[in-house]
Amino acid sequence: MSKINLLLLCGGGGAEHAISLISAQYLESQLAKMPRVKVHKVEMTDQGWHLADGMRCHLDTDGMLCSKVEHTQIHYVVPCIHGFPGETGDIQSLLEITGLPYLGCGPEASRVCFNKITSKLWFDALGIPNTPYVFLTDQSPSSLTRARTFYDEQGAVFVKAASQGSSVGCYRVAKEDELDARIADAFTFSDQVLIEKAIKPRELEVAAFHMGEDVIVTPPGEISCPEDTFYTYEEKYSDGSHSNTHIEAANLTNEQIEAIQQYARQAFVHLRLKDLSRIDFFLSDDNQILLNEINTFPGMTPISMFPKLVEHHGYPFHEYLAQCISKATGKRVS
Repeated sequence: MSKINLLLLCGGGGAEHAISLISAQYLESQLAKMPRVKVHKVEMTDQGWHLADGMRCHLDTDGMLCSKVEHTQIHYVVPCIHGFPGETGDIQSLLEITGLPYLGCGPEASRVCFNKITSKLWFDALGIPNTPYVFLTDQSPSSLTRARTFYDEQGAVFVKAASQGSSVGCYRVAKEDELDARIADAFTFSDQVLIEKAIKPRELEVAAFHMGEDVIVTPPGEISCPEDTFYTYEEKYSDGSHSNTHIEAANLTNEQIEAIQQYARQAFVHLRLKDLSRIDFFLSDDNQILLNEINTFPGMTPISMFPKLVEHHGYPFHEYLAQCISKATGKRVS
């Protein structure tokens, strides 16, 4: 039987380029377990698309991967790009135009979830509890006054670039005289800024994904950060991280686990997510369950929570990927 030509897109040229490359290495190791899949790895940079040997390439609107020496018909795409342009819906829009099936959520769901403001408006509309917030679209005097008023009401806050992932452009502000500067910093990453009440929560994460037509939501795992810190980009990915991940969150009641899974399923279904997501929650010190954010293409590094949660739930990760590819293409991969 003929091979399935799979395009593994990685990089992206944005703030999360390096992490996307690490995720792609892990995915490549899993795809190598499928004998009928031939992986064509392409790194997207600011200077264009490049094959493994550095040769420039591009994707035609008919789904043909083209370089100066070869044209290959692609059958399936894994857009392993964290942040822009992968989780923003841009790559998915391109793939929709080409008619190529791909792993992950569609353009609209990606855009909604990547923007912290639109996602919170959706959570509010669905009745899913989340942290108190205000959002800014500019740094006008009236906007800064609104931010200061919110700070006075809530105490410490988080200032977040609305359209960034992996805690890029995210700052904890515990002194009011730092607020304007941190808002200005966040606006360098995004045209909109979210300001949330800072709480001292437990950070819980579930994997929500498709197995066939079924939506699977795992019990929550937990991220443990050092005291007086939060899960920054450095804590997520640096060698000096002091954070720990736990595949099973301890000391949760059955009611809390069921509520988290219910909210996650509700968000997955109503926001029309596809294939995979990691959905992050806070559990406050007064036992409020708050949906924090949805990652439509979560980290796929060897220590990332999404693949670990999938495997802990009983699905070898390469088998999960294989059924996604087979379902989309109608072809066996092994």
